Amino acid sequence: MVAPLAAALGCGLLIGIERERRKGSGPARELAGVRSFALVCVLGAVGTFWSRPWLTVVGALFVAALGVVAYARDKSGDPGVTTEVALLLTYLIGVLCTWSIPLAAGLAAGLTVLLAARERMHHFALHWLRPGELRDGILLAALVLIALPLVPDRPLWGPVLNPHVIVRLLALLLAIQALAHLSRRLLEARHALALSALASGFVSSTATIASLGIEVRDGRAGARPMAGAALVSCVATMLQLLAVAAAVQPAWLQAMWLPCLAGALVAALWGRWLLAHDAVADGEAATAHADADPAPLAAAGRPAAAPHAASASADAPGTDARMFSLPGAALVAALLAGVQAAIHALERALGDGGLLAGTLLASLLDLHAATAAVLVQGPPPADGGPPTLLAALMGALGMHAASKTVTAALGGGRHYALRLAPGLWLHTAACIAALWGIDRWG
Repeated sequence: MVAPLAAALGCGLLIGIERERRKGSGPARELAGVRSFALVCVLGAVGTFWSRPWLTVVGALFVAALGVVAYARDKSGDPGVTTEVALLLTYLIGVLCTWSIPLAAGLAAGLTVLLAARERMHHFALHWLRPGELRDGILLAALVLIALPLVPDRPLWGPVLNPHVIVRLLALLLAIQALAHLSRRLLEARHALALSALASGFVSSTATIASLGIEVRDGRAGARPMAGAALVSCVATMLQLLAVAAAVQPAWLQAMWLPCLAGALVAALWGRWLLAHDAVADGEAATAHADADPAPLAAAGRPAAAPHAASASADAPGTDARMFSLPGAALVAALLAGVQAAIHALERALGDGGLLAGTLLASLLDLHAATAAVLVQGPPPADGGPPTLLAALMGALGMHAASKTVTAALGGGRHYALRLAPGLWLHTAACIAALWGIDRWG
């Protein structure tokens, strides 16, 4: 009995201290402070010890009535119900202390953080968050909370064309784009080139490599920093492979998370080294051109903005930036589903040879589509899946690296490709080697 009462007292004091700092004084002061919150929380615990449910209900009604009276007598000119609702919730936390002290303590801590973050939350909602971002957030929440549970979860043809998997994949693509967009806004402007490349990589790493290469070919940027940014975009490729696995065949996550993170780490470190190395010579050239032509990454699907000013322009007042492109993500999801169906058709017609040939051809266009088509066929070999799936996955990674190398040479020329290729193939080899090692030694 002592432990629940002590926990209730501690929870009430924690919440009450925060409310006491905002209580104010005089006729316009808030309903309750540190003592009231502590007493109400203990009241909830004591009432429950009597094993009379009606007594707990009466206590809740009493606390609610206090809140109604306080709201009716509010003379501040700006009435709110935060303290009143918090007081009732504190009573319920006291009741919960007799059932689960850890859960009650967690709720009390969460409530205190929520109450203390008032100014920051108001600033976020009223000033930092833009109308377009708000609309995108509501759309994403509706997709995840309403549409996804209602979509049927059964494949329409063999193991492919599952509407639930397609919608889940669409939601993941939108969430990744939103996270990349918010990261660009939150981090410093000097990281804008790398962040722009990373965000563009979530749309298309191949397109990002091509667009950065065009900057180099036209003499508007140095080959080394552009190659570094291109490698950073490959980090997005590795992370999206994990997202595809989680959406299409979660059983593959255990086999893929370490190889994908190893590949992403190698790409990030090599790209960071290229961006930092000889920054005076190459960085000044890139910055000088960016001031003249503010669209180095527009072709990769990102908003046109100078690399060194992307974050600044993202925070400019009056802009209505969007967190993601719904048509673009829907097109990618449809492409993934179409490639899955095509490769499944080849496998049915030609067997394992059709699976390998279809996967390699698909990886030339889009690695994620090829990967999704492989993973949807079954679990990894360690869980009873055919070894052909792992061979097809590793072949797709190698073919995609070759495709990116050719794209870099055609888009940016020899110097750009030579600076990009070592890191590109090294991070691909790290991923393939880790996949092979995990399959062989578990």
